[in-house]
Amino acid sequence: MGELKGIYAIWYRELKVFSRETSRIVSSIFSPILWLLIIGGGIGSVVSFSGVSYQTFIFPGVLVQSVLFTSIFFGLYIVWDRKIDFLKEVLVAPLSRTSIFVGKMLGGATDSLIQVVILLAIGFALTQLGFMSGLNLNPVSVALSIIILFITTVGMVSIGLIIGSRMESLEGFQVVSSFLIFPMFFLSGALFPIENLPSWLEPIVFIDPITYSVDALRGVLLGIHTFSLAFDIAVISVFALAAIFVGTIAFRKMNL
Repeated sequence: MGELKGIYAIWYRELKVFSRETSRIVSSIFSPILWLLIIGGGIGSVVSFSGVSYQTFIFPGVLVQSVLFTSIFFGLYIVWDRKIDFLKEVLVAPLSRTSIFVGKMLGGATDSLIQVVILLAIGFALTQLGFMSGLNLNPVSVALSIIILFITTVGMVSIGLIIGSRMESLEGFQVVSSFLIFPMFFLSGALFPIENLPSWLEPIVFIDPITYSVDALRGVLLGIHTFSLAFDIAVISVFALAAIFVGTIAFRKMNL
């Protein structure tokens, strides 16, 4: 029971920090909307895929983009907590490092999902206004989307925490995380179909776990998919579990 209370306390602390940073919330929502309206609108004026507009086609990718960037950069708070000695205060508490990792991971996942819900609401509004026809937003598709994005978020927050546990400077974290984020996003098929890829690009795209998140969301929201929903969820679940496993080990070995 003590471990559960500790996990809850850490989760609640991360949620409170997030809720007080209005600029962080606004910027994390504004960036995906820019991608959707400007990139989607610009390229969408000349291309479309699978019978839907380009804006509609990239909407699942924009959702994953929000999760990817927010989740990975959540690990930055580990570096910051270490600098202000808050992490020391947490680690001397009668709480295992595994529980600390789980509390922070769930806190980061909750922050990301709040943004996802806001983006889904914006997507629904744009659909009603006629900007994204063909987007299937109903209670079942929204619930499935949140489940898919939650699994993805758990994996990506864990990756962010792993990086944060190994970094000693904010600058170092930003360099390493950016080196990881952009290839994962651009190679995921978020902005293009993954059918008929060049032979040299196909293996790289298919080893990217984010590819399967995008494919699952596109199948749920648009009815367009390369793999089955069960296969997509299985792949991202294995990825998330592996990231959690490595993350708990990284936290046990983390130096202050």
